[in-house]
Amino acid sequence: MSVFGMGSSPPPPAPGMAGEPGSALLNPSSTRVGVLLPLTGANAVLGQAMLKSAQLALASPGSPPLDAQDTAAGGAAKAAQAALDAGDGILLGPLTSLNTAEASPIARSAKVPMLAFTSVVAEAQPGVWVLGITPEQQVRRLVFAAKAEGRMHVAAFLPDNALGNAMAASLDQACADAGLPPPNVVQHGGTMEGINAAMRALADFADRRGAIEQKIKDDKASDDPVVRAQADALAQTPIPPPPFDALLLADTGVQLQEVISVLRYYDVTSTQVRIMGPGLWSAFAGKLGALSGAWFADPDDQDRLGFVQRYQAAYGVAPKPLADISYDAAALARSLAQSGGYSFDALTRPDGFAGVDGTFALQPDGHVRRGLAIFQIQPGGGAAIVQPAPKVLNNTTS
Repeated sequence: MSVFGMGSSPPPPAPGMAGEPGSALLNPSSTRVGVLLPLTGANAVLGQAMLKSAQLALASPGSPPLDAQDTAAGGAAKAAQAALDAGDGILLGPLTSLNTAEASPIARSAKVPMLAFTSVVAEAQPGVWVLGITPEQQVRRLVFAAKAEGRMHVAAFLPDNALGNAMAASLDQACADAGLPPPNVVQHGGTMEGINAAMRALADFADRRGAIEQKIKDDKASDDPVVRAQADALAQTPIPPPPFDALLLADTGVQLQEVISVLRYYDVTSTQVRIMGPGLWSAFAGKLGALSGAWFADPDDQDRLGFVQRYQAAYGVAPKPLADISYDAAALARSLAQSGGYSFDALTRPDGFAGVDGTFALQPDGHVRRGLAIFQIQPGGGAAIVQPAPKVLNNTTS
């Protein structure tokens, strides 16, 4: 599968850094492609697999030459400088956020674009794009989908860790972009006691249930058997819904099971609230039947079938995770090399590119918009697509 533009209209000029036009931000003089990956050391297996993906994308006639640099041999900064010394006009990689932080100043100083493979959006900046699938992209897709079905009050119950922090920040921005009220975000520690107390507060359980429980207690203390019978009936009365109609989670593993149990206990149900979670849930969706109706956003596997088949035919094995990203980056470079080079305007064209993991568009600030599908957890576990990945990115779906 190749990367190509999603439209034919010429893109408008894209801004660069504050006060600097995009054409001044990047000025690569070559179409050579440099790829920065760990080709030796602890991550060599992944690095070599991602290099093969890039080579596959550049295997067709007319593709620009590929220059591979090993970030494990002296560090990412040294590898980036070696790529620039070799005359590379675009840098693909490096793999991690730490390596990106090391290499990006060198690329920016040389006005050479960098398509990094990390998913840490803190590394995004003009001229340095974060190509990994990020919490920011997933949360934005979920929030706009929830708004489309009429949900206006979003809350989050997130672990106090790096993923929880990233999703909290992403939720604040997504709600603002969607024109929704600021979300109520609660982060919890890893203990069951902490999870229980935090959910009780977020769900406003005391106010929702308190009056009913007090009435039940008073009625049961009555000497009148009719009143006591009314208490039993009152105990079955549904309590009011929580003060939100969409709830973002981020836990996995044992902590997710504990979160599910307190959701039930505090009457946060899928009939009243759209539960939403990270794309990480796709790896174990078969075990999530208790969250039936919950959503997560992720690429559609059908979009990558052609890539998988090409990779297997070329190398005899299935591609590893993240191989998609290096393939898309190299295919993007091939496409632009054949149509004029790696200018800022060409890289940030608003119609974006079609890739293995769906449509994506590089933003002037280094962030990347993606068209992700919405998956819904099924009653018996597993997930099915309920909203396909959009082929055209816009401000209402992605």
